[in-house]
Amino acid sequence: MSRIELIRTKEIIQRYLPPPPARLLDVGGGPGAYSLWLAGLGYEVALIDAVALHVEQAVEAGVVDARQGTADHLEFADSSVDGVLLLGPLYHLQERGDRLAALTEARRVLRPDSRVFAVGITRFASAIDGFESGFIDHDHFEQIVRVDLETGKHSNDTGDPRFFTTAYFHRPDELVNELKTVGFAEIEMLAVEGMSWAAHDLDERVADPAKLRAVLDLLRRLEAEEALLGATPHFLAIGKA
Repeated sequence: MSRIELIRTKEIIQRYLPPPPARLLDVGGGPGAYSLWLAGLGYEVALIDAVALHVEQAVEAGVVDARQGTADHLEFADSSVDGVLLLGPLYHLQERGDRLAALTEARRVLRPDSRVFAVGITRFASAIDGFESGFIDHDHFEQIVRVDLETGKHSNDTGDPRFFTTAYFHRPDELVNELKTVGFAEIEMLAVEGMSWAAHDLDERVADPAKLRAVLDLLRRLEAEEALLGATPHFLAIGKA
């Protein structure tokens, strides 16, 4: 599934980015997987992450500009970049005000008509995972799912890392509304992995080039289908400043 997520996220981003060279921010960029990929395409990329270890790892991996910071306070000038990636921060911020602050900062640093790429995790992620993995039979996990469905605030106090970390799970229209609230326009919402999680033999399909092409083709055909957006693990909202 992570391979599908990586391939799909890259191909969607490439559709909307201006041609290189252009200046991009990878906010919450972790150890630098997307920053390194974009730099390899000829973009000027700055990576920002709240975790010092991630910044160190990004530098060691070859990211030229990696710095510690948070999504709600970007140390960049107004209208100074051509694209902002928020591929993780929004689903790690449980409070709406914090998410809006991060989106507001992204819009502030973007040049006019440039785009933000904001990823959300579906409100139904734990329910889907519960059925697929069998975790639904775990008493603590069932309670986690109940709270997730009611509030979107996913908290795991069990000590079991399989139940994910503290997070926020969006409804698709909710993420769109958050982008609109801070002034983004022409917002598009696309499924990343789509329904590929339902394939019992996904590992085999990803390993076979012909089968992988078939999977990706189907995901592209269904990526904007509103009726299925809640069933994808991740969705990507693209908004214009």
